[in-house]
Amino acid sequence: MVYLVATPIGNLKDITLRALETLKDADVIFCEDTRHTLKLLNAYEIKKPLYSCHKFNELEAAERIISLSKEGKNVAVVSDAGTPVVSDPGNALCKRLREAGENYTLLPGACAFVAGLVLSALDADRFAFIGFLPDKTSEKRLILERYKEVDLTLIFHCAPQDVDKNVATMYEVFGERKACAVREITKIHEESRSFMLSTGLDGEKRGEYVLVVEGAKQKENPLNSLSEIEHIRYYMSQGLDKKEALKKAAKDRGVSKSDLYKFSLDL
Repeated sequence: MVYLVATPIGNLKDITLRALETLKDADVIFCEDTRHTLKLLNAYEIKKPLYSCHKFNELEAAERIISLSKEGKNVAVVSDAGTPVVSDPGNALCKRLREAGENYTLLPGACAFVAGLVLSALDADRFAFIGFLPDKTSEKRLILERYKEVDLTLIFHCAPQDVDKNVATMYEVFGERKACAVREITKIHEESRSFMLSTGLDGEKRGEYVLVVEGAKQKENPLNSLSEIEHIRYYMSQGLDKKEALKKAAKDRGVSKSDLYKFSLDL
């Protein structure tokens, strides 16, 4: 069986009991960086054979993982921090496991972008996780343009050296918006700073960032400037019967049909 195990993103205590049990019971552990994972295992006195599974050898590692699992071995897979697959190696592995008909599961736990969204205090009802933006400005703009009109809170991962240029490009594409930069999540120097895209984030940039940006504002429907009666009459003039006109006007205004019903009585 293959177990994808979420690991701490900073504070080593942010690991589940189930994750520890799985790592202790694993026959082998595949990890992004053996030196990094060894620190976690040493903290909990876990000694297991470690093998690499990173973005440069993931397909090769996947074949070995499948082979070990078919032999009845318990295989744990971790990334350096957080949940495998999410901006980390693991996606190609999951696809190969599915193709090979080999069962796998996820032991959920820490995830930096979720923590960043919570700490940002921006709208969390609906959001889109974009992850890391490309290095080239042209490619960066191309991706941002896709989300320019989207009414969702947008979440990005960002290396410290990329913060200023990423925020500047966001302002060029999105225009003025509220944003929040979250860094050192779960660590001693955890910080969450709100700012406007136009002003950017001041100060020295240190540590990995989660950038959270508010979504596009919904454009006001020009028909909503009409009176309720005029709004309903407009749709009737387009050939709709009163019932359908009432329904469309209510949808435009974000109210229920019953709220507008009284305005349609004399039409």
